[in-house]
Amino acid sequence: MVAGTVIAATATATATAESLTMPQAILLQDVESLGERGTVVDVSAGYLRNFLLPRKLAEPATNASIHAAERRRQDAERAKQEAEDRSRENAAVLGRTVLTIPQQAGDDGRLFGSVTTQDIADSIRDARGIRIDRRKVHLEDPIRNIGTYMVVVEIADGVTAAVKTMVVAA
Repeated sequence: MVAGTVIAATATATATAESLTMPQAILLQDVESLGERGTVVDVSAGYLRNFLLPRKLAEPATNASIHAAERRRQDAERAKQEAEDRSRENAAVLGRTVLTIPQQAGDDGRLFGSVTTQDIADSIRDARGIRIDRRKVHLEDPIRNIGTYMVVVEIADGVTAAVKTMVVAA
């Protein structure tokens, strides 16, 4: 009887020790209740096996996978920094740019038509080779008169440039 008690106590102690060491997982996507992509979290074995792994939301955390996740995070940060630097350089170039857009106009200086954000984006692409989405060109109303205008162009989030735009009669 003593031997049976020792075996049961050992089995209970082993089960308790296993339940205390929760497996770790690296999140492959943002999971609302756990954390953001790339973080290492402690989860229960069943949650990892039955929910996270089948939905490809996480992978088991091994030394190799932790190092790979850290490399991916560093690469993403480096790419983000390079894109930010490139957008600042483009903003500096656009700040020195003077666009000349020829349009047909009447004797009083009113244009036959107008200069739209698409026309400005096309002129930037032709002049400097920088592709700008027309929605990133901030123009309250289309330009309908000959003259010089300062147009604000958003290069990236938080990076803008004022482009001098001259509308001349063709």
